[in-house]
Amino acid sequence: MGNITLSMPDELLRKMRMLREIKWSEVARRAIQQRIEDLMALEKIASKSKLTEKDVEDIGEKIKRGIAKRHGL
Repeated sequence: MGNITLSMPDELLRKMRMLREIKWSEVARRAIQQRIEDLMALEKIASKSKLTEKDVEDIGEKIKRGIAKRHGL
């Protein structure tokens, strides 16, 4: 099994040390695995998409405007 080293803010490290019963390496391992699975699923969907980048940008703008309108922005 390989090893990785993480850099993190001192405040986060302090909070982690307060929760010593947590196996942080397992938390990180699961989070990384989940992120990989999510990205692979998105890649699979995107590879089958017929949308152009312009189409995606247009849809994104419509969504942003809808959210802004709903929140009175």
